Amino acid sequence: MDRITSNNDMASYLQIADDEKSYNLDLFCVPRHYEKDLDKVIIPHGLIMDRTERLARDIVRDMGGHHIVALCVLKGGFKFFADLLDYIKTLNQNSDKSLPLTVDFIRVKSYCNDKSTNNVKVIGGDDLSSLSGKHVLIVEDIVETGKTMQTLLSLLSKSRPKMVKVVSLLVKRTPRSSGYRPDYIGFEVPDAFLVGYALDYNEYFRDLSHICTLNDKAKEKYKV
Repeated sequence: MDRITSNNDMASYLQIADDEKSYNLDLFCVPRHYEKDLDKVIIPHGLIMDRTERLARDIVRDMGGHHIVALCVLKGGFKFFADLLDYIKTLNQNSDKSLPLTVDFIRVKSYCNDKSTNNVKVIGGDDLSSLSGKHVLIVEDIVETGKTMQTLLSLLSKSRPKMVKVVSLLVKRTPRSSGYRPDYIGFEVPDAFLVGYALDYNEYFRDLSHICTLNDKAKEKYKV
């Protein structure tokens, strides 16, 4: 696991290398009903939380003083969103800079089984007009090709917000990428299908604390 140092134009992140050995499931607490479905633990819950806390510090440093609307991309982003806002709330109480927050939610769907589709569905987009003139922080769980986020940003731009920043817990390293990169990144991960920490496979595995890889038998087991 290598630390990537950013320059002024790129977000810093933790990189999970393609040849990363990861962690054996036996070393962690995993729900019994998922024990036979998972391959390896890629990112333990404790590391997710520590990185999320640092992202909160970076966001408060950069956006402190502005009233922002934190826009959660459902469903996969809800856990990261809640933990990130908890850390921001703690910083508001214990640091010189303070970040007034309101929250909103939008649902985006672009997956069928373990494949990202070209059909990006944004649900609740009619309500984005309320973001006109606001400072917006979009909170996403994972950016893969970048097409979903680019669709959302294009839709959001029609409402003319004053500023838009994007934080994503994960960015997938994939040849299918459009080249889009969020403003804040937690981890850059290999081109594998990941579940846990609210990332799902057909609505399963959201109740898993760690981020893990799914085995092939599980993909068939939970396939729609």
